[in-house]
Amino acid sequence: MMKSKLGYHVCFLLAIGAFAAGQSAPAAASPAEGETMHVLVGKSLVINVQAPLSRVLSSNPAVVETMATSPTQVVVEGKAAGNSSLILWDASGRSQILDVAVDIDIAGLRNAIQRSYPKEQLDVEADAGRLVLTGTASNAHIVEDLSKMAGAYSAQVVNSVRVPLAHERQVVLEVKFAEVDRTALLQLGANYFTPGIGHTTGTLSTGQFGGTTVSTSSATTTTVGNTTATSVTATPPTLNLTNPLNLFLFRSDINFGVAIQALQARDVLEILAEPNLMAISGQKATFLAGGEFPFPVVSGSTGLPTVTISFRPFGVKLDFTAFVQDDNTLRLHVAPEVSTLDFSQALTLSGFTVPAISTRRAETEVELKDGQSFGIAGLLDHRATTQLSKIPGIGDIPILGQLFRSRSINKNNTELLVLVTPHIVDPVHVDAPLPAPPKLAVPFLDPAKFDKQAPGNKEVGTAPAATGVK
Repeated sequence: MMKSKLGYHVCFLLAIGAFAAGQSAPAAASPAEGETMHVLVGKSLVINVQAPLSRVLSSNPAVVETMATSPTQVVVEGKAAGNSSLILWDASGRSQILDVAVDIDIAGLRNAIQRSYPKEQLDVEADAGRLVLTGTASNAHIVEDLSKMAGAYSAQVVNSVRVPLAHERQVVLEVKFAEVDRTALLQLGANYFTPGIGHTTGTLSTGQFGGTTVSTSSATTTTVGNTTATSVTATPPTLNLTNPLNLFLFRSDINFGVAIQALQARDVLEILAEPNLMAISGQKATFLAGGEFPFPVVSGSTGLPTVTISFRPFGVKLDFTAFVQDDNTLRLHVAPEVSTLDFSQALTLSGFTVPAISTRRAETEVELKDGQSFGIAGLLDHRATTQLSKIPGIGDIPILGQLFRSRSINKNNTELLVLVTPHIVDPVHVDAPLPAPPKLAVPFLDPAKFDKQAPGNKEVGTAPAATGVK
């Protein structure tokens, strides 16, 4: 029985030798007492001994596997990272213990990482059977891929790769709240939000400035004898303005133009607020220009009621949240609001007069590029007030007093315009030099010429003269 097994074992060794004849042989080593031998995972090491061996034992077969190829030669194969001891017995029963450390082939892993991510600062080391990944990566996806790559070499992976935190993007929102008197605009012959040309979304033309002309073609007239021919040539759209501010457009190349100076001078347009808000991408920013009015809250159904005072904000309010996307596109969530106290709709509660609140509010979400603008319009407010004029005393007489008093109704129509322009801004680097303070021209007078009593001044009695501005 022993002979048959030995014969099968010998044939198996011969087959291995024939298969590996064309390959490089494993490294050979002669062990020394107290020496630790190293082998890589998946690699083999040949140990040569002087005395013929009778038996070989591995203390950790999961880490090191042995195979005797001859009485004086043993092949050691690394199966997994770790440490093991080899016990060798010769024919006389004497034994020898060798320490074998199985290391991970980090050179192969390091080359694979370098090929996959040549621009990243990455490294890998082996420590007690573990793979330790170090360095920095540009994003978290690379860190995840590194763990998978290292997992093919070792079951124990320590991923210490860091992803540097990029500075938070910031957004500045330039907002203009304007209220336009539509009644006055109609009296001035205004016509805005009409179809335009090219990229123009809306134009505004007021009659008192001579209007706006749009030219999209040029005509040429030629006369030959009794024949007159006119040729029309298409030209790029041109916009001729008598007042460069007499314009309200939405264009990606020139942003907004609005008739602010002309309309403000005629009390037609009023700027309610012009806030500039800055917020970190994804964070909410709030602006309020107004105040809070108190109103009573009555509680208690039985007995003596209790009155507490609460406050409600009013005025010009703006809430916005901006998100800077990967392609530098801005996603804006904007909620502008303008509210005023309306005492014409006031209520009287427990002796307190509580005014109503007239509110114009809008909420929208848009995507823009840096520097592009958009407008919100159409928030109208219609008010009608009745005014009674009469002659004191006589106007209060029944029936007859109707002849001595008059009633007029004033209607006021206003429209709220909100113009929004976002910008992406980056924080100034800590090492960046600070801008120099502005140098203002400071006027001065030469004391020798200005002060007649100054020592050494020989121009006594002459008019003082200033030397100028330094």
